[in-house]
Amino acid sequence: MQGKVENLVKFALPEEIIHPHYCRQLPPGFPAHLSIGGKGIMCHPTDEPSLYTAHLPEVLDWLHGLEKPIGLEEEPCEIPVLLFDKEMSTESLLFHYDGTPRSARLIRNFVELFQDNIKESKATIISPSFIPKSKLREEQEIVQLLAQSTAETSFIKFNFTRIGDFWSYAVKHKCTLLVTTKYYQADLAKVLFHFYRGGMWYDRLSFYLSY
Repeated sequence: MQGKVENLVKFALPEEIIHPHYCRQLPPGFPAHLSIGGKGIMCHPTDEPSLYTAHLPEVLDWLHGLEKPIGLEEEPCEIPVLLFDKEMSTESLLFHYDGTPRSARLIRNFVELFQDNIKESKATIISPSFIPKSKLREEQEIVQLLAQSTAETSFIKFNFTRIGDFWSYAVKHKCTLLVTTKYYQADLAKVLFHFYRGGMWYDRLSFYLSY
């Protein structure tokens, strides 16, 4: 498996802390599998993984060994990356929808991948206050998709433009998983570098990054 990781994605992270999962749909109990130290899962061997995971304390040890924080991948790819700390939980999900096709695709792919693990989840969608009329239908489709896929769904409007805004909201409201784009991965590395284990840190919060 590690050979495939090397061939597909050029991670800045040390390869030994990255675990690939080969599942079009992750099996029920996947969060618990990660929380107890489980490694990569192979449901159906494919040409490439559907998800990479890494334990956040190991990622932070690596980050703090650098002079300054850098992104997790040298050339970010479409395969999602999940970072988790004390535990991985889908109890309370925070989705970032920014009105772009990329953002909508990210959320749809997340739902497909985690559908057997989010049926009892509480989901919150944060969307910009202004969405072009051409995107309103897509926005409603995303809200409806999450409403059908989770136990409870909330939809709010905030003009968040930085990963720190989403991180602060997630910490304040005790969210357990932030779903956002890899566009923010360099900024996320800076947040983790400067605030890890600080007064605002919430060790139940995981991060799902994709394109």
